[in-house]
Amino acid sequence: MLPERAAGNQGPAIRCSARLCRTRRKPGSVGGMSEPRVALVTGANKGIGFEIAKLLGTAHGMKVLIGARDAVRGKEAAAALGDFATAVVLDVTDEESVAALGALERLDVLVNNAGVLLERGAPPSGTPVDLLRQTFETNVYGVVAVTNATLPVLRRSDAGRIVNLSSGLGSLAFTTEPSHVYAQNPLLAYNASKSALNAVTVSFANELRGTAIKVNAADPGYCATDMNGHAGPRTPVQGATAAVRLATLPADGPTGGFFDEDGPVPW
Repeated sequence: MLPERAAGNQGPAIRCSARLCRTRRKPGSVGGMSEPRVALVTGANKGIGFEIAKLLGTAHGMKVLIGARDAVRGKEAAAALGDFATAVVLDVTDEESVAALGALERLDVLVNNAGVLLERGAPPSGTPVDLLRQTFETNVYGVVAVTNATLPVLRRSDAGRIVNLSSGLGSLAFTTEPSHVYAQNPLLAYNASKSALNAVTVSFANELRGTAIKVNAADPGYCATDMNGHAGPRTPVQGATAAVRLATLPADGPTGGFFDEDGPVPW
């Protein structure tokens, strides 16, 4: 089970380089360390990713790297968040961009938040195969690429955490129950990508079991974001809750699980 819930950077956006984490860090102890922990949140310039970054920085004292494809938007997000945030130009579908993450000197938390929803209600039989490829490129392959690129530095952390932003739409238990609202959703590419992401989560968790790294998937719920035209009943702040809790799990916390803010979600 998850633990019980607890009650501006004005500089230019920069690409990952060997100097990325060489900036002077504030003193203090977070999680038993003498320096602030460092988190990378992909797709963090807006929506749920932005709120995850905000909570990690303000409530948990972390330095947060704001991964964004657009340098200007990343810089604006980092400035809005404050001194704990640094913008990093990162396109999870671009090999060179992802490979640059290997220059990070420190990383304790990786939140794979970047994702796309490209379809607009067509039935599975009307969904082009190329649309599935595009969706998986970001929602699945991008997650694997970023995780592999950052694992060497995450392994040096005494409490590494990887959180993959999934969705209840990826739960086969939900979508195979005819009466469940998610069973009425025809998003073939998106739903399949989140089911695949859940499998990716378990695979990495199994590989890293016995190490200091915990890997879990978070279901933010149906939140009002640009992705769905702000149609969801939940706010991005609410959607960030589960991911932040998984990113700050104690040493005896779970790994290889799928959780929302209330607890485990069925696969």
